[in-house]
Amino acid sequence: MWRSLFLLLLAAGGVRTTRPCFPGCQCEEETFGLFDSFSLTRVDCSSLGPHIVPVPIPLDTAHLDLSSNRLETVNELVLGGPGYTTLAGLDLSHNLLANIAPTAFSRLRYLESLDLSHNGLAALPAEIFTTTSLSDVNLSHNRLREVSISAFSTHSQGRALHVDLSHNLIHRLLPHQPRVSLSAPTIQSLNLAWNRLRAVPDLRDLPLRYLSLDGNPLAAINPGAFMGLEGLIHLSLASLQSALQLVPHGFRELPGLQVLDLSGNPKLKWAGAEVFSGLGLLQELDLSGTNLVPLPEMLLHHLPALQSVSVGQDVQCRRLVREGAYPRQPGFSPKIVLHCGDTQEFAARGPDIL
Repeated sequence: MWRSLFLLLLAAGGVRTTRPCFPGCQCEEETFGLFDSFSLTRVDCSSLGPHIVPVPIPLDTAHLDLSSNRLETVNELVLGGPGYTTLAGLDLSHNLLANIAPTAFSRLRYLESLDLSHNGLAALPAEIFTTTSLSDVNLSHNRLREVSISAFSTHSQGRALHVDLSHNLIHRLLPHQPRVSLSAPTIQSLNLAWNRLRAVPDLRDLPLRYLSLDGNPLAAINPGAFMGLEGLIHLSLASLQSALQLVPHGFRELPGLQVLDLSGNPKLKWAGAEVFSGLGLLQELDLSGTNLVPLPEMLLHHLPALQSVSVGQDVQCRRLVREGAYPRQPGFSPKIVLHCGDTQEFAARGPDIL
């Protein structure tokens, strides 16, 4: 908790000064509190070469940047010296990492942010993050093929975890395997865009709120595909690499969904507005870049909370209330319709009342 407080203060800003650093690195110290009572240091050792590790860093280092150094491996010896054990942020992106030792991060118990993007990782060791307090891990642009959800179990004490696995070669996600000593990952945001998934993976043990499956070769969304994801509020299925077939009740397990993005799917097929049945809280629907022409009456029947539908480039349909003439007749109820126009028209329009 104290490390999180320090990071909040770091974001808020203090007095920044440079300080002596390892040759080639840059150390920026930021002090906070009355009379500069404590300080945190950001160390930038990027683009220096693989000889840089292990590099000595100040004891109060909060963030270490080791990106673009052509590093081929990291382990606890590289990441276990003085100053490392209290790191909150570590950037290892844009290196040549093909493998990571299972215990590489075992001494980084306060680590909250980890960037491993743009490497050549083909696999994740089991329980590699369990000793950390991660809240954000970026594994995008690697060569991962099969990933176990259990790899993201941490000691974060319930803190929301954001995981980016986009732009890999993932064709299979292994569901979490419950253990007495290993709690379920607290992943709330999961980016699986641009992988090789042909079906929606089993994510039922995760407290997901945001999920992206953009760019995958998904062939169909069948009933039960989102089992156990009642808390999901944002789902993106844009630019899929196959002709997606939407069937009735395919989204019925998502009663809390508020945003659904189906854009960029010119071959999208559906069986009518019934495919959206069960989405009682959906507010935004993006159908731009598809051949679907929404039928307002049918959409509003199945999507009572719908506020806007994007149906083409700069074309949007919004929920409008037709109040009718005054004085109102007894028993009169306003008519709810979808009115379509360009985005500039809606920007100039006031409240959604006709």
